[in-house]
Amino acid sequence: MTEIVIATLMKPHGTSGLQSHVRTVDEYLRSASEPVSIVSPFSARSPFVRPMFAARVGIRRFNRPAGVWWHQHWHAHYLESALHRHLKSRPDAVIYTQCPISAGVALRVRTTQPVVMVAHLNVSQADEWAGKGEIPGDGGLYRSIRSFEEIVLPKLDGIVYVSEFARSALEDRIPAIKHVPTAVVPNPVTAPAAEPTGGTADLITVGALEPRKNQGYLLEVLSIAARRGHRYSLSVIGSGPDRRLLQARVRDLGLVEQVRFLGYQADPLSLMAGHRLYCHTSMMENLPIALLEAMAAGLPVLAGAVGGVPEIVRPGVDGQFWPLDDPDAAAGVLIELMEDVTQLAAMAAAARVRARTEFSSQVVGRRLLNFLQETVIRTEKSPV
Repeated sequence: MTEIVIATLMKPHGTSGLQSHVRTVDEYLRSASEPVSIVSPFSARSPFVRPMFAARVGIRRFNRPAGVWWHQHWHAHYLESALHRHLKSRPDAVIYTQCPISAGVALRVRTTQPVVMVAHLNVSQADEWAGKGEIPGDGGLYRSIRSFEEIVLPKLDGIVYVSEFARSALEDRIPAIKHVPTAVVPNPVTAPAAEPTGGTADLITVGALEPRKNQGYLLEVLSIAARRGHRYSLSVIGSGPDRRLLQARVRDLGLVEQVRFLGYQADPLSLMAGHRLYCHTSMMENLPIALLEAMAAGLPVLAGAVGGVPEIVRPGVDGQFWPLDDPDAAAGVLIELMEDVTQLAAMAAAARVRARTEFSSQVVGRRLLNFLQETVIRTEKSPV
């Protein structure tokens, strides 16, 4: 049997969508008795791994772009060491990489193994770093990251897109990748073992507390709804650089009794079932796993129609769209949905069914496995 080697720069455990994807895929493959392993920089046998990564904190204080470069360089360095060692005894493996950097590493160290990348990125990792304020959008590092992606991606043996949006965006940006075999396979989600019993809390949102996720806008919408006589509670799961700013905004808007910041949660899905509606205000998304987890937990989804979100949410069926540039109008959408108990219950049921029939780890995992196995067959016919 062909071993699937999941190569990633991140630890498997954490709150990011990428980490959730890795864990869910790994769990599915193990449940299907498929050989699988996860290799990350932390798999490297070096006492210097953690000190080198920790040094970025000090570097970032003086120069943020230098901190990004340091992060990428040393993560790639230690992943290369670990992956090279791991692949020596696995000539028939397929390498399933989670980003352009891990894909580049895999292409350098592989011998006969095909390399497939899943496109978690929104257009480019350069744009993601710029959106976080870590690098300037017109700087040398920004251009270097995009150039690296344009060189690496066309060399892949396969690309998995988690949304049609991602495929369209990347192929428009890098036409040379159109010849690479592809599959559109959404992020998988594991449904809760027990049926949701209905929430007593109101709203919940999950995501890194950073500008792109736009939680400040959600607070403004909540404040407008309160002024109209509808005081909804909100649970905020996630950590990040904007936490203090958002907490100050909560105080300024008089929402202290309505909003709870729950920080990092190892299992956010288990907390979702205690709520009535999932709210998302991110200004750009590929195919956010948090929305799929909310649906699996029996929550309708309220989100902006950006990126791959329209591939998840069916307005009026299992959720609704709201504007991300008009908080007064968004408050109206929120109130209308929350006050229609019958519609909310119908949407919750529809969301749960769709999550299980279209996005469950069993359904999505089989599609992903088939594509990876087909990639192995193709490369055997056309050796690397």
